[in-house]
This record gives sequence, C-alpha cells and structure tokens, in this order.
Amino acid sequence: MNRSTLTRFAWISIAASLLTIGLKAFAYWITGSVGLLSDAVERIVNLIGGVMALAMLTVAARPADEDHAYGHGKAEYFSSGLEGGLILVAAISIAVAAIPRLIHPQPLHEISLGLGVLAIASVLNLAVALLLLGQGRKHNSITLEANAHHLLTDVWTSAGVLVGVGLVALTGWNWLDPVIGLLIAANIVRTGVGIVQRSVLGLMDTALSMDDVAAARRVMDRYTTDGVQFHALRTRQAGARKFVSMHVLVPGHWTVHRGHELLERLEAEIRDALPETTVFTHLESLDDPASWEDQTLERGRKQEGRGRKPEDGGQKAEG
Repeated sequence: MNRSTLTRFAWISIAASLLTIGLKAFAYWITGSVGLLSDAVERIVNLIGGVMALAMLTVAARPADEDHAYGHGKAEYFSSGLEGGLILVAAISIAVAAIPRLIHPQPLHEISLGLGVLAIASVLNLAVALLLLGQGRKHNSITLEANAHHLLTDVWTSAGVLVGVGLVALTGWNWLDPVIGLLIAANIVRTGVGIVQRSVLGLMDTALSMDDVAAARRVMDRYTTDGVQFHALRTRQAGARKFVSMHVLVPGHWTVHRGHELLERLEAEIRDALPETTVFTHLESLDDPASWEDQTLERGRKQEGRGRKPEDGGQKAEG
C-alpha cells in the first residue's frame, strides 16, 4: 500500500472530530455538565492532533531525497508526540474546570437529552477509533495508532461521563459530576504519557523490539554453519521503516564475488522476515586483525593488545 494513501484516515479522524465536537458542545450547553465539557474539550484537542497527523503522514510518505537519504518516516513521531502532549493539556483543562465545580456543585439540566447526544457521539468515535487502530497496526503507523488511542480515550471518557451524569440523575449528588471529570483526567494522563514515551523512544533511535531482533538473529544463525560469523548488529526504527546493520565475517580465502552473493542472500532473507526493512551489511575477513577492532559504534584508536581475534575465534551477532 502506498503510504500516501494513509492520509485519508487522518481526514476521517478530522471529520469525526468536527462532528463530535458539535454534538458534545450541544450536550454540554443543554445540561451544564462539567463531565460533558471535559469530553468536548478533549475532542478539540483531538481535532488539532488529527490535523497534525494529516500533515506528518503527508511528509512521512515522501520518498528519500538528497537531504533525507533515509526517508522521512520519523516525521510520524512529531505527530504522535504532539498528540500525546495535547492529551496531557486536555487533562489539565478538565481538572481546571472540575475542581471549582467540586467545591461548589451545581445541578444539571436536560440530562436525558444530553446523554442521548453523548451516546451517539461515542458510537461514532468508537467506529473511527477501531478503523484507525487497525490500519495503524497493519501499516505500522505510530501516527494513526496515536490518533486511534486518543479517540479510544475519548470513548472511555464518554463512558465515564455517561455513568457520572446518570448517577447524578439517579441520586441527586451533584458532586459526582466533577469527581468523574477528575477521574477521566487521570486516565487521560496515563494514555498521554504512554504516547509521548513511545514517540521519544522513536526519535532516540531505540532498537527494534526483541521479537524483531530475534527474527534477524534466526536468519543470521543459519549461516554460521558455513564458518561465517557476525558482530556489530545494530537496529533502529524510523516510523514504519526498520533498519538493520551488521558486520559479516567470512574466511579470508573467499573471493569478493562469493562474499557478495552471501550478503545478497542474507539481506533478502532478513527483509522477508522483517517487511519494510532496510539492511546494511559490511563484509570483513576472519583472518584480518582489523576486523575485530570495529565492533563499537565509534572505532577508537588502536591500543596495545587490540587487533587480535578473540581466543574463542570471534563473536556472533553482538547487539
């Protein structure tokens, strides 16, 4: 699938946000519920996040160019990071609105109508959230996943509001409305922190998941029976694109052609095991002492005692 087509899901999110903002604002206007106000505020935040998602998905879909040789995939982390931050802003806004109402409770109005409007908006949000979440996971898009989680947060928020306002109607305890608002804010904080954390890890070139690394190692292990060894295995992810690099050590008597054929097979098998992966390999000789000096990220100056093979004949696939 062309990743530029993912922008249509961002448009769906924006349209859903505009519709539900109107519904929830109307519900707040007729009831005066702080819980409903918190719900409407969060949707405004989600609208901003949807617009940012659209912009960053557009950037991320651009092909690699001279200034961005590794592509533009990391643009998605800016969108998800902003969305996570906006979720935290929404939580603070909800708390600011709820605390005064907790101190001075106020009666609610037209509760049945307000809850009916909220229920319609919640069903719409749930449908869009599940669509975005499925597509985000299918196409490994953290932007769509973050937007989906924000929508799901809104669904849970709405569920909490429905319960809170319903309890107010049944019991007459007006203080329940702001309490529900504060509980919703706490739940939103948890979601926002998780999204921000994942975005930061992506921007910091965090290694691939343990499952992905294990998949690459399984491919590499198939070649060790031929006297081939590996070290300096490094991985990272940029949006949907994964990167794997390693040094491949072969017997010194191999020809360049034979070594090249090995690398071609190895890279192809890793790409099959890990779709949307770019693989970099560096061919080295098992018989050259210099092959054992470049296992770290920054190759330092030669020191006495270095430049020799490990006594056990080398190391396999060091991460």
